[in-house]
Amino acid sequence: MYLFLLISSLKMSARISKDSLAIDEPRGNETYFCDACGCASTGGSMGFSSLSGGSFIGLRYLGQEYRSRDGIYENSAWIEEYFNTLQLWANYPVSDRISVSAILPYHFHHRQFANATSQQISGIGDFSILGFYKVFREYQQEYLDAEQTDFRQELRFGGGIKLPLGSYQRANNEGSVNPGFQLGTGSWDFILAGSYQLNYRDWGGKLQANYILKQENQQGYRFGNQLNTSLLFYRNFSWIDLKKVLPVNLVLYSGVAQEIFGKNRSFGQPVQHTRGSAVFGKLGAEFSYGKWNIGASYIKPLAQNLNNGQVVAKNRLSLSLNYLL
Repeated sequence: MYLFLLISSLKMSARISKDSLAIDEPRGNETYFCDACGCASTGGSMGFSSLSGGSFIGLRYLGQEYRSRDGIYENSAWIEEYFNTLQLWANYPVSDRISVSAILPYHFHHRQFANATSQQISGIGDFSILGFYKVFREYQQEYLDAEQTDFRQELRFGGGIKLPLGSYQRANNEGSVNPGFQLGTGSWDFILAGSYQLNYRDWGGKLQANYILKQENQQGYRFGNQLNTSLLFYRNFSWIDLKKVLPVNLVLYSGVAQEIFGKNRSFGQPVQHTRGSAVFGKLGAEFSYGKWNIGASYIKPLAQNLNNGQVVAKNRLSLSLNYLL
């Protein structure tokens, strides 16, 4: 296992809104590992929510690159793989302590073989929905003096389910050692998540973890369970457009995330070269103006051992456009 460290996040109308001390729910930089289809469906290392907090609906693009062996031997040719996902995602607080997040992905994947042939798949992916509960939240401003109100904290736990709406084709697992070239896992999977967030004025940190329990699909294949952890740090810059009296927010962030996944199984038997772990560094920014929020992040692998070295993760890119409700 690798240790990790990540710097990422920011909040949008922190001191401008009515509840100026609330710790808004981050929207896009939580960590969940990608076995490609698993990542793009559940949010992967990008998470279930944006940095700007609160309720929203939006679109997010995730781009990932991999190299994998076209076979199990050392001299097997490499395959260049490109995983592209467009997500419709949303977050909505149903009460003061409970919120719901959902992601519906559309995948368009492509891989290029050494013999100049290629393969493309596209379609709806697996739908994920989670509920989060605030175990405790920041204090109430009216009970504390000005110095104490500089600190804000929040502890949340949650869970959810991933519905197998995406197509799973067992034939895509044959030959290549990267089983993630799929639109979905074909199974009903369960998600557990938790996070602790601490803010001091415009600076903040967030510790979070996520675990995905995979089930066997109807074709006898089961993807390995996934454990994802991260430690985030962020800096927020906010002001008001005096001409239109609208809040403006800029967030700069960077950091690292750890992703670990277990061995896959076929008809109950372990599949060789299907487990591993990786550490990624991340740089990005979010900008909010009024009700609109845009974001971009660049993710680079720092250390990895995927599928016994048979799969190599390359850089990742995320772009988002959200409307704050």
